[in-house]
Amino acid sequence: MKPDFWHDKKVLVTGHTGFKGSWLSLWLQSMGARVTGFSLDKPSSPCLFDLAGAADGINNITGDVRDVAQLTSCLTEHGCEIIIHLAAQSLVRRSYREPLETYSTNVMGTANVLEAARAAPKVRVVIIVTSDKCYENREQLAGYRESDPMGGYDPYSSSKGCAELVTAAWRNSYFNPAEYDSHGVAVASARAGNVIGGGDWGEHRIVPDIMEAFNAGEAVSLRNPDAIRPWQFVMEPLNGYLVLAERMWDDGATFSRAWNFGPADDELRSVAWLTDQLAGRWGSDARSDISKSQHPHETTLLKLDSSRASSELNWRSLLGSGETLDWIVEWYRGYYQGSDVRQITLNQIQRFQEKVLHE
Repeated sequence: MKPDFWHDKKVLVTGHTGFKGSWLSLWLQSMGARVTGFSLDKPSSPCLFDLAGAADGINNITGDVRDVAQLTSCLTEHGCEIIIHLAAQSLVRRSYREPLETYSTNVMGTANVLEAARAAPKVRVVIIVTSDKCYENREQLAGYRESDPMGGYDPYSSSKGCAELVTAAWRNSYFNPAEYDSHGVAVASARAGNVIGGGDWGEHRIVPDIMEAFNAGEAVSLRNPDAIRPWQFVMEPLNGYLVLAERMWDDGATFSRAWNFGPADDELRSVAWLTDQLAGRWGSDARSDISKSQHPHETTLLKLDSSRASSELNWRSLLGSGETLDWIVEWYRGYYQGSDVRQITLNQIQRFQEKVLHE
């Protein structure tokens, strides 16, 4: 990732008020990018976007990705050159309650972003962010490769598989890499692991549930303690998206495809391990128990093969699991103690960027 590349680049971030979107907006601003954010209302209360003042210095637009006319107008008016599409209904359990909302946002929202990109004259790079859950999950030990089939047990996972199929269809039909010289638009999809970090308050998300319980002196209730996930610090995949965008800008025909961004195999950990490690860092009052309630189906084992990103983008995760948890506890402890959230977040962005530059 090259900070100088982003200076004065006009970037649209959909879903910029969300957890990943807030971190990305702050990072892009710190590098001098001209950011336009396009999102519905804030996804949670409290909200990192507000607490960190992420709206300062960007074009902050309230909009719905299901409105293709508004998307097209936004891209055209602000002369956006790079699109990073994060807007989504991103919660598995909510997708069981609201399947139609999930599909309309995640599938048709993706189609609308791609269609708007067709009509906007300045767009050169489009990155559609989906999920590691887009794959047909077979609970296999081997990591999923980009060529593996799409699938999804639940509405959320299925909708992300559908979004990948939509992206491939638009790329093949309208932004074909073989015809890049004529259309000049590079389209890729990015699939990340379970992203964790400070400022996440998503419903039924493990880290905010843990931190909130620990801070209140209560036991956190674990739904699926044996589930193994590719946990990674929030800036790891964001770094992957930025590196990918830089390569697509320079050589769109080569990099217009799907990419996995997940942690190393030896960094896969269970929910119980994650909880115990956070408890040890938080203090002696931190504790957990096992939920006895019935819960919707969730995948037990999920792992990505990121060898393509490693070999072709020279990308890899930079924080080990222990350091990731140190940064998370640092962030939430600062928040609960009343520290400046914007400064905490920007400090971690700067520290991570320094690791990138010294890699």
